[in-house]
Amino acid sequence: MKVPPGISPVVTINRKAETPIYRQVYEFFRSAIMDGRLRAGERIPSTRALALELKVSRIPVLNAYAQLLAEGYFESRTGSGTVISRALPNPIRVPHEAQVDRVQRLGPRPLSANSEMPLQPARNLFVRRGLGAFGVGQVAFEQFPFRIWKALVARHCRKATDKSFDYGDPLGLEELRQVIAAYVRTARSVRCQADQVVIVSGSQQALAITSRVLLDPNCSVWMEEPGYGFARRVFRFSGCRIVPVPVDDEGLDVGEGIRRCATARVAMVSPSHQYPLGSTMSAARRLQLIEWAERAGSWIIEDDYDSEYRYETTPIASLQGLDWNSRVIYIGTFSKVLFPSLRLGYMVIPSDLVEHFISVRFAMDITPPGFFQNVLADFIREGHFSRHLRRMRALYGERRAALVDSLRSELGPKVRISGAQAGTHLSLILNGIEDAKFVERAAKRNLWLVPLSPSYLGKAVHQGFVLGFGSVATEAIPAAVRKLGLVLNSR
Repeated sequence: MKVPPGISPVVTINRKAETPIYRQVYEFFRSAIMDGRLRAGERIPSTRALALELKVSRIPVLNAYAQLLAEGYFESRTGSGTVISRALPNPIRVPHEAQVDRVQRLGPRPLSANSEMPLQPARNLFVRRGLGAFGVGQVAFEQFPFRIWKALVARHCRKATDKSFDYGDPLGLEELRQVIAAYVRTARSVRCQADQVVIVSGSQQALAITSRVLLDPNCSVWMEEPGYGFARRVFRFSGCRIVPVPVDDEGLDVGEGIRRCATARVAMVSPSHQYPLGSTMSAARRLQLIEWAERAGSWIIEDDYDSEYRYETTPIASLQGLDWNSRVIYIGTFSKVLFPSLRLGYMVIPSDLVEHFISVRFAMDITPPGFFQNVLADFIREGHFSRHLRRMRALYGERRAALVDSLRSELGPKVRISGAQAGTHLSLILNGIEDAKFVERAAKRNLWLVPLSPSYLGKAVHQGFVLGFGSVATEAIPAAVRKLGLVLNSR
């Protein structure tokens, strides 16, 4: 109801409330304006009069009025006192908080076409995600050296200076880039210097930056078929045309890629452990891919996401190390070897592209956060990283063997296991089923399955599941596989 001229609104306060008095006065007037009890141009009490009426100090009333003036709800004119701002619409159309989701939304609401991209199956991977069997991308969290990590965190908290709170280098902390360069040169046969390393928040950001540097809308990109769906989404956001190239036991079929689109701008591959089928790209295919990139003037993105874990041979050397023409952008991450929430990864880029990557990176988020870069640099430099890797390689080897043995024992010859030679997941191929239908059923039994068929851009050649074994104890694997057998038999 509109307040009649000359009658002041009744302001109430609760002296026992935790909310400060100035805030209560502010919220009273703001609410009265928004719900139409006070209208534009109406006079309100002076601060002195309201303070006397409320029997409080004038200071909280002054503070409340100052805030309302600053936000444009009040206006004050010499000789006419303080009134509700005449610039406000009359009436104000603001729904009650409980009605926000039900009100009619008027006028155009334009969105980017990218926002219309279906969330499935990407959203399902995280909505239907729990710790244990058979979560993909999960690690043995209980085996992480938390005591050492916490000591390093505490050390850097104590060492913090003014400089620690400032922006850093867009490429990332130099000390971390140096230890990463030394590590990938030794362990992955990557040819690089520290000034070619870019720190990112994970492989997904690495792909986003790379796509903005290398690709224009309508450019063609080779992608493994089946392949990594999250990467596919990045290229679609960039407006690219995705060319699915089939994968076999030797990795991406380069000859077929050339037949489908010889002039593709980029080829994205995971040569050490293809996701999701797990094949390793042969030496012949690697050299053929590099030759094609040089001849076509194209680029190769190497996703080396879990190359540290290989069980029957030593880790496979990187594709980048064979690249004589600097056409490979190498991407690595600490999500699989440390823990996913760390959100730290890295790229190794050709030296002539560094300034281009800096430009895009700066526009995207200026610089990566600094604190955990310092912690990670010490963790690697002091040898904790290499010791942790050795322990995890042995542990995951046990879990992988237990899973393979249990699958063969429980499910027998009707299944085919693919990609068990490396990484922390394998693929269980079960043709003749509709894999996506089993995901919900399995989740009710605390089994976290990723269906294989959505990894295909076209028609799925194989049905089945991607099974992670990183976060399930060795002794718990046989029981988990038995539960999986029950789920599959409940069709």
